[in-house]
Amino acid sequence: MNRLSELTGYAEAQSYFSKEALWDLFDGDREKLNISHECVDRHEPDRVAARIAHANGGIESFTFGELSAGSNQFANWLRAQGVQKGDRVAIMLDPSISFYLALFGAMKMGAVAVPLFTLFGPDGLHLRIKDCTPKILLTTPDLVRNVNPASKVIVHLADQAFLKQIAAQSNEFTPDTSADDMAMYQYTSGTTRELPEAVKHRHRAIVTVMIAALYATGVRPGDRYMCPSSPAWGHGLWHGTLAPMAMGVEIASYSGKFDPKRLFDAIYEMEITNLSAAATHYRMMKNANCGSANSSKIEKLSFTGEPIDRDTETWVNSTFGVPVCSIYGTTEVGVILASYPGAVDFEIRPGSLGKPVPGVELDILDSDGNSCPPDVIGEIMLKRRDSWFAIKDLGHRDADGYWWHDGRADDVIISAGWTMSAKEIEDTLLAHPDVNEAAAIAVPDKERGQVAKAFIVTSRHSDTAFTKELQEFTKQRLAQHEYPRQIEFTDTLPKTPAGKVNRKTLRDREAERNEVNT
Repeated sequence: MNRLSELTGYAEAQSYFSKEALWDLFDGDREKLNISHECVDRHEPDRVAARIAHANGGIESFTFGELSAGSNQFANWLRAQGVQKGDRVAIMLDPSISFYLALFGAMKMGAVAVPLFTLFGPDGLHLRIKDCTPKILLTTPDLVRNVNPASKVIVHLADQAFLKQIAAQSNEFTPDTSADDMAMYQYTSGTTRELPEAVKHRHRAIVTVMIAALYATGVRPGDRYMCPSSPAWGHGLWHGTLAPMAMGVEIASYSGKFDPKRLFDAIYEMEITNLSAAATHYRMMKNANCGSANSSKIEKLSFTGEPIDRDTETWVNSTFGVPVCSIYGTTEVGVILASYPGAVDFEIRPGSLGKPVPGVELDILDSDGNSCPPDVIGEIMLKRRDSWFAIKDLGHRDADGYWWHDGRADDVIISAGWTMSAKEIEDTLLAHPDVNEAAAIAVPDKERGQVAKAFIVTSRHSDTAFTKELQEFTKQRLAQHEYPRQIEFTDTLPKTPAGKVNRKTLRDREAERNEVNT
């Protein structure tokens, strides 16, 4: 590894960063590069590469040598099935030996890996299969029921018989891909009625993603790194799997139905030193009353997916004894703001998005396209090829150069001329001791145009008195007009694969209700 993987300070990161230095982290170059080679083949074969914490207990581990040989066998098996370079291979599996062999084996032989979220229902799965037209879909016996017969895809089940087939193949394979060959399709969340376009990554993408690894998750050689997010979305796939493994770092993942207490225990069992999770993961551990982490080995903490509420942030910092750092970006543009976990000279400011990662140009622009002065809210914009790209989030900078999130540009609620932030309302509601989860959206109102409606998950008995209590609780902490005039109690909130509350789903549901009632 080169100097970039040895940096310990924010000032060093700014001084030493260069795109050329990123390429020096890899065996490949701008002409020849293969993600699987960089992640598994070139590292010491006897070192632990990945560990899996299973929901039902137990920890499974694999060495770099095992993953290298097994992915070679999977690549040879794909060829035996008639899969050719450029064909898509869909993988709908939780973290497992089959998942890792398929992911690295597909990319190793030049096919395009398509990780799919295991909680996709039949409609969502069918739309994605129809879009990417995979040659093969690899899934489990309990998930195959979600495959629509009209999908016309060859399905293989990742069971013991399948693993025996793979093991029968040669464990020798030499990758031959260019840096510009397609490596992966990655779908964002979205509804079953509107399919989000797949983000398509070439093998060279592994170079760019190292920016996030170095500065947003703070991954360094020697870390015992864990990301419990699903490898079907960007955080779990790129930040949780590919980038750290490309550095030869031991990773850990979570498999099965999510249990916050199991995750909390696994962090100790595996003596994790660097944890990067969704804000929801931390919130659920807090709500589950997970105990003290005094014996934790944690040195670096980061979160992504959505802004973290103040109560959860306080719990994380006090429980693990390390400040949690924000990671901000999107699947389409990658990570653009971070709080540099592990940087000895970076002051972490609670609630902030941190500062831009090296190599990106950002600005806060008003509705006329002018740069906003410090502390003035505008839209976060990214410079790309001499033009500005809208992130679709609102934010502001303070006088010290720290960036702050002020809600989605499309999640602003304007009621009777007053502008309210859905995020602010949610953050306030989450501070109530009986609120486990909260989401706020704008709903139509004849008098005010829009009003705020909150959806609340609570273990407390929900009645009119509790509704009024929450409204008064919000009024007391925000402006008198800035409270949810409507509150609906629910058992669960819809989530994206990233673990974020899916406000779009909530808005769609409300729109359908309004259509029925008119």
